[in-house]
Amino acid sequence: MILMKNGIDAKGSVLRIERTSIHDGPGLRTVLFLKGCPLRCRWCSTPESQRSNPEKGYVWERCTGCGICVRSCPEGALSFSEDGQKVRTDFSKCQKCFLCVTKCPQRAIKQYGSFMSVAEVVREITKDEIFFFHSGGGVTISGGEPLKQPDFTSKILRECRERGIHTAIETTLHAPWESIEKALPWLNVLFVDIKHMDQKNHKEWVGTGNSLIHANIRKINESKYPLEIIVRIPLIPGINDSDANLLAVCNFCNSIHKLKEVELLPYHRLGVETYKNLQANYLLKELEPPSPERILNRASFLSKCSMEVPIRIGGGFAGKLPDQIKDRENNQKTGE
Repeated sequence: MILMKNGIDAKGSVLRIERTSIHDGPGLRTVLFLKGCPLRCRWCSTPESQRSNPEKGYVWERCTGCGICVRSCPEGALSFSEDGQKVRTDFSKCQKCFLCVTKCPQRAIKQYGSFMSVAEVVREITKDEIFFFHSGGGVTISGGEPLKQPDFTSKILRECRERGIHTAIETTLHAPWESIEKALPWLNVLFVDIKHMDQKNHKEWVGTGNSLIHANIRKINESKYPLEIIVRIPLIPGINDSDANLLAVCNFCNSIHKLKEVELLPYHRLGVETYKNLQANYLLKELEPPSPERILNRASFLSKCSMEVPIRIGGGFAGKLPDQIKDRENNQKTGE
């Protein structure tokens, strides 16, 4: 369970805090990653964010079989595997005290997430205020899905806005409207993924349908709140990068008057190792990232589909792509 109290003592499940990001909104951003997500995208690069509560991961290559963690567990939840080389956990006994994490001399056991209060989180964010001031940056709350913890998320956003800090959220919008509306008054920018326009394909690859997501985007668009919407398209080869799907995304986006831009996020494999640490199966083992030429082709296709806002290539790929991609992005930004 995610712990909750009133006010700044409210606690939430936090995965991690990253600083000086340039990929999650304007300027330098402090990004707060929360745990818990209602979706199960097969290409998810942060599987450690899916479950709501803190959890353990194992980097088996580091384990030397020293047994320190086994002997230190107060619940007797750890034991050696049959080959005597690796450690296994009896989760019916494990109380998630994470003592084994601190005791392991090889750092073979990892802790993903911890509980923090609103006050603790805001204290960490405000350490970076000088960078926000000079870069036009701010805080971005990501996940997981921040709106799985609506009270915690909205309290942090409010505390930041009251301090003059620019705010953004990265969300699936697969959440009840009541949860979304708690955050809207305190937001400057809302990032939302459109993963697939076809209901059946969305359910196959993401785990749920897309009707609630689309309805929430439309509702935010018609709301009284003056935030900007940025639509992100995770570009997954052979799954959602077809002409038909991108054209459907374009038609949908052209109905959103609060839309500022559309950002392509090319598929990558940076989270594959974490699946291994969590002893989880990565379902897209054979899928390769799109080539720079394919990314440029898809961006060009969108730009020719009467898209009324700039098309951007994000996710840290811009610096690695051919000059013509960067030139196209610069031209779109300057209106050329």
